[in-house]
Amino acid sequence: MRSFSIQTFGCRTNQAEAFQWAGQFQNHGLFFENNPYKSDLVIVNTCTITKRADADVRNFIRKISRKNPCARIIVTGCYAERDPLRFTENPKVWEVFLNNEKDRLLKEVIQKFGNKESVPFRPFRSRAPVKIQDGCDFHCTFCVIPFVRGPSRSRSPEAIVSQVKQLVDKGLKEIVLTGIHLCLYGKDLIPPSSLQDLISALIPVKGLEFIRLSSLDPRFLDEEFMDFLSASEKICPHFHFSLQHTSDRIIRKMGRKISSEQYRNLLNTTRDQNPDASLGADLIVGFPGESKQDFEQLFSFLEDSPLTYFHVFSYSPRPKTLAENKQKIHSRTKKKRSAVLRALSQEKNWEFRKNFRGRVLDAVVVKQQNNELQVLTPNYLKVIVPDSPGNQGDSIKIKITDVAPEQTTGSLFIES
Repeated sequence: MRSFSIQTFGCRTNQAEAFQWAGQFQNHGLFFENNPYKSDLVIVNTCTITKRADADVRNFIRKISRKNPCARIIVTGCYAERDPLRFTENPKVWEVFLNNEKDRLLKEVIQKFGNKESVPFRPFRSRAPVKIQDGCDFHCTFCVIPFVRGPSRSRSPEAIVSQVKQLVDKGLKEIVLTGIHLCLYGKDLIPPSSLQDLISALIPVKGLEFIRLSSLDPRFLDEEFMDFLSASEKICPHFHFSLQHTSDRIIRKMGRKISSEQYRNLLNTTRDQNPDASLGADLIVGFPGESKQDFEQLFSFLEDSPLTYFHVFSYSPRPKTLAENKQKIHSRTKKKRSAVLRALSQEKNWEFRKNFRGRVLDAVVVKQQNNELQVLTPNYLKVIVPDSPGNQGDSIKIKITDVAPEQTTGSLFIES
């Protein structure tokens, strides 16, 4: 029996693609192997959003080539799209597929390595990422993704609902709607649809307990839509926003038509509607021309905001983007500013988690190891539950017992 593993870099859209491939491969007799160093076939779904992402991919391929020299390595994704020769000329890489060839990747792997008999299903993840859209219609000055993913393209709502029903039938309790630009969903369909229409079609699916959304663009969010997201118990109270920066001067340089005041109003409104929600953001530090004052404005905004965590990225010049050759910020400055924001994120997240000490919450088991559970609540609390039985993907209730800076601990809650 042939085994496969999938190494995913970057966004949740890549994770959703990997999740779908893993299911199809198992349906055709391929065995899912968690450990890529023991796998016959290693698929690398790459990211190219930063130089660091590029380096991580190259390092992984070198490591696989050294530790698992017999493995057949397939490379796809955004780095392969941007620089295919780097991989086609690598003797360790068996085959390369561009982004628009990912369907062919699936078919070729099944044709060459699969058979007609399925194997027992092993979920690639405990939560099911579902890709609803690909591509982006915008060209922010820092972002290479429109060049490697193309314009926005939406899947039909019928296909998405059908996929979700199949996942629920396999025992998965939570889906994560993913896309390169989630808020563009449905605008290219005939007749046009929307993210709200799609979610409305998914809410009635029997057996589906939680619907989580990946990153949302603040430019497309209004009070009516946020009200809608707050109205259903199936929609996880966890909202992640692509803010990028909060200095109006830098926002304009990034080519994003929105203001810091609009950001502030959105975050405050969302917090008022969802007192227990986890609110996150993507941020870029060290964008060309970012002054000390710009950074201080960003820090002050974040400190006063209801955000509960943020993902901080140091600006990385990307080929073809408008910001590529602009005034650079010294790497030491970017590193220092990133560290300051990450420390603030940890502090704010700890303060947020303290509010749930003693509370009983729903959760999904993400991992089980040595009689210890790692679980995730709908509002994105990552909780360790020691001395507890359970299986990956189980839906359980927990009571938060301790909240430390590094982790949150809980216990199984059994209703009497």
